[in-house]
Amino acid sequence: MIEDDLRAAFARHETLAPPTGPLRAAIDRVANRRRRRRLRLRLGGTALALVAAALVGFTALAPRPPAPSGQLAAPASPVPTGALNVLLLGVDAADGGRRADSVVLVHVPADRSRLYLVSISRDLPVPVPGGGRDKLNASFAAGAGKTVDLAAGYRNTRQVVAQLVGVPIDAGAVLTYPATRELTDAVGGVPVCLPAAVRSVHTGRRFPAGCQQLGGAAAVDLLRQRYGLRNGGLDRDRNAGRYAAGLLRRIQEQGVLTDPARLNRLMVQVGPDLVTDTGDTSLLALLSVVGKVTGAEPVAVSLPVRFEEQGSYQVGMNPALAPGFLAALREDRLAEWTAAHPDQVTSLR
Repeated sequence: MIEDDLRAAFARHETLAPPTGPLRAAIDRVANRRRRRRLRLRLGGTALALVAAALVGFTALAPRPPAPSGQLAAPASPVPTGALNVLLLGVDAADGGRRADSVVLVHVPADRSRLYLVSISRDLPVPVPGGGRDKLNASFAAGAGKTVDLAAGYRNTRQVVAQLVGVPIDAGAVLTYPATRELTDAVGGVPVCLPAAVRSVHTGRRFPAGCQQLGGAAAVDLLRQRYGLRNGGLDRDRNAGRYAAGLLRRIQEQGVLTDPARLNRLMVQVGPDLVTDTGDTSLLALLSVVGKVTGAEPVAVSLPVRFEEQGSYQVGMNPALAPGFLAALREDRLAEWTAAHPDQVTSLR
């Protein structure tokens, strides 16, 4: 009887139930919007990952948690018109990701004429939050802690670099070597021009002087080298700039940033879990700015330092060159400064 009663009750109320068609359509519309938002986030993250790789030569982004998906539908922020500064940190996973081996500030001038890749020596002594006075690369470890929190390490280093150079950091990324290998192979190798031969202390591989095409494993091997180079870590920073210029040319040649299908394939190869730190500027606005300057070859230059002995520190600011360089950076006059100091510019070809 219970079953018969239930059937009778359902029959009496069936006419009161709303039609399922409109409800199903509404559910489908919401699901489709969410899928499109997720796709935009993944493609956007990959695009900025490729831009970051083109700027420095490393590629896995992870400095800040992603924004909630609902924020993606918000209007894009206005495209910035002034100078921009993007901080990129290269972390070698071989040492547990505890220190930033490469510190590069990408300066985008207000006239969008070209990109300036400013390498900052990891060995510069600086005040480190939570660590007293130490080398610049220790600021990442002091922030990351024992669990190697990349976001915290980035924030700590961003604070130190902003105080060191005196300009605001508009965006940034933490970059690792394994993804560099994947991306280099994905674009078919990267051309790099070396002024002198390099022999790897890790693998014994020899890189001849002159221009050569590097696959992923060779590129990572080169980027890790500092022992045996005439100027140690300073020459490693210059080689990172050379790799970056070559990667940027490859991305331009293949039209990667304007080809969603190509972006999607590279996303699969490099990895889907890419998170960007765009600061107060939207991802679309940043990509718009970068798109205006990728046509000109970047200028690679280093914050001027000199070798000296100060306890455990081996480099310090060059008193003859560093003040003028920093003033030019703060006043958006790097084109003028590099033209007046061509010997400080890294040769890319």
